[in-house]
Amino acid sequence: MKLEEQVPRNALVWIVLAQFVLLLPHLGRVPFWVLFIYLGAAAWRIMVYQGRWSFPGRYTKAALTISCFGGVALSYRSLIGLEPTVALLLIAYALKLIELADRRDAYMVIFIAYFVCVTEFLFSQELLMTLYMLFAVLVNTTALVALHQPGQDRFRPATLRGASVMLAQSFPLMILLFFVFPRIGPLWSVPLKSSSARSGVSDFMSPGDIANLSLSDEVAFRVQFDGNIPPRSKLYWRGLVFSRLDENTWRSLRWAEIPGDGRRATRPLLEGEPLDYSIILEPTQQNWLYVLPYAATSDRGIMASNDFRLVSPVPVQDQKRYQVRSWLQAPLETSLAEWRRSAELQLPATGSPRSRALAQAMFDDAGGDALRYAQDVLSMFTRDEFFYTLQPPLLGDDPVDDFLFQSRRGFCEHYAAAFGFLMRAAGVPARVVAGYQGGEVNPVNGTVIVHQFDAHAWNEIWLQGRGWIRVDPTAAIAPDRIEFGLEQALQGEGSFLANTPLSPLHFRNINWINSLRLQLDAVNYSWQLFVLKYDSDQQYQLFNRLMGQFSSRGLVLLIVGLWVLILLPIVVATLWRRKGLRLDPATRAYSEFCDKLSRSGLARARQEAPGDYARRVTASRPELAAEVSAITRTYEAISYRSQTSPDGLAMLQRQVRRFRPASG
Repeated sequence: MKLEEQVPRNALVWIVLAQFVLLLPHLGRVPFWVLFIYLGAAAWRIMVYQGRWSFPGRYTKAALTISCFGGVALSYRSLIGLEPTVALLLIAYALKLIELADRRDAYMVIFIAYFVCVTEFLFSQELLMTLYMLFAVLVNTTALVALHQPGQDRFRPATLRGASVMLAQSFPLMILLFFVFPRIGPLWSVPLKSSSARSGVSDFMSPGDIANLSLSDEVAFRVQFDGNIPPRSKLYWRGLVFSRLDENTWRSLRWAEIPGDGRRATRPLLEGEPLDYSIILEPTQQNWLYVLPYAATSDRGIMASNDFRLVSPVPVQDQKRYQVRSWLQAPLETSLAEWRRSAELQLPATGSPRSRALAQAMFDDAGGDALRYAQDVLSMFTRDEFFYTLQPPLLGDDPVDDFLFQSRRGFCEHYAAAFGFLMRAAGVPARVVAGYQGGEVNPVNGTVIVHQFDAHAWNEIWLQGRGWIRVDPTAAIAPDRIEFGLEQALQGEGSFLANTPLSPLHFRNINWINSLRLQLDAVNYSWQLFVLKYDSDQQYQLFNRLMGQFSSRGLVLLIVGLWVLILLPIVVATLWRRKGLRLDPATRAYSEFCDKLSRSGLARARQEAPGDYARRVTASRPELAAEVSAITRTYEAISYRSQTSPDGLAMLQRQVRRFRPASG
């Protein structure tokens, strides 16, 4: 193999480092054995470099490829989907290392690495992850720089400096293109099925579903109010309405179960002062959005449902920002249609006999007054030693009777399901609402951070003349949950985020840790608001502010002008640096000597030592041997023996000036 085709050792080390840097953020979502593939590939390539092993043959490569395909298929139960596809790309990126033989292979591995870097943004666009991936790009670019430095047989960390300069020079251009290049949908907004995506609240509810969400400290969404933030007890973020109870599972009404004249959303009588706020919702892979009641929006692509919710016509695959106005005091559906009444009174034909009998007896004791009856049920929860817990016992085949008469321990969905059943059993229209309650106020930027552990379920009952009113059984059994949050409510039990002991939320009592966490969240919110959500509409508004009136000609002039302003300093700095590269007098004199020989047909080869060059010249032109040897000895004495006397330099300059080789 020719020298110029070989991969320098320095470049090979940087390529291996880049592979592990790029693998690190994917470790939590790919099978654990992928790490051993990377370790094995790196070890194999090192052994090849040392001459102990050979490159794999075609049968070995075929066996590795088939085995890895099979491993991915077994790990994910499919080869179709986002995670298995990314896993296959990561494996191919690793296996390509063991057949890296020349510079062409090295280029392929480095360019694959840039593509692997982009795949991380299919899963996360958080600011910290973006900064990490910039570091990964830097490491991979360092490998590319090292590939253009032949003869480097030792690892040189200093190569990182050259790559850093290159990336620093490209940053202004990158920022310019971000703001002025026509905005199109990013790659990660393409609908891609992800088996690891957290969907948040699901479209059905069984005992334990919301309790499982409460084990996570992930952010569900962030809210920015235009004015004052309402009290925590008012922050009920409606997402889903469960009106059907089938086989002990509450679920939403399907489209076919709603009559044609009941599908259109009705606008209630708006009372009280409205609340204006914006929400940035994390990807859920679902259609429903979370809002305070009653909510309206003018954002395009958002629809209102007949049960006063807001929904997206397509699943939320990417972070979604929407602007909302809510009227908390607006009465909802003061007139109840027959189909709606029937749906909100539906119960299974059989089951829960003790609960049905209890409901009828308590309703009779309340004199048939629905509101008084609801208050009596809430009083029962507080009076009869019911307990609020994230670790309730398992319920049997009749969960309502088991909960009300045996365990009496449950989370919010247990109480909401039991309360809804008791209301319907007494003939009071009732339903379960699922979403989130509360949120953490970030004093740094005034946003409300709603986590997954804020997931909550409550009830709405319908009263004549008042419409749907909210009733939260959890507020009766565990008022701390509503007023202060889940952590306070479970303080005695110690089950808050028990599965994530290293969560920073466990250290909120340590001021500097909590302050750092909130500062980072505020920065991340700004990143989401001003960078991730910079779309074509915001770009159009920016152009209008800069140019007054948007026009294609003005846009071209703006782009060219900014391009010149950014490139001009780089060009000037480059030319100035080249101008400043002055050869020392001895080297300048020797270069003149080499130029004279080159014009006579004896050009000096690149990186050829002066002594080797002199011997080659004297072998070809013996008549020049004396002068060439004298000039070379003088130059070597000055350059390599630290002889810097003026006499030596003057001698060299005089010898070169007198040297006039004739053409050979």
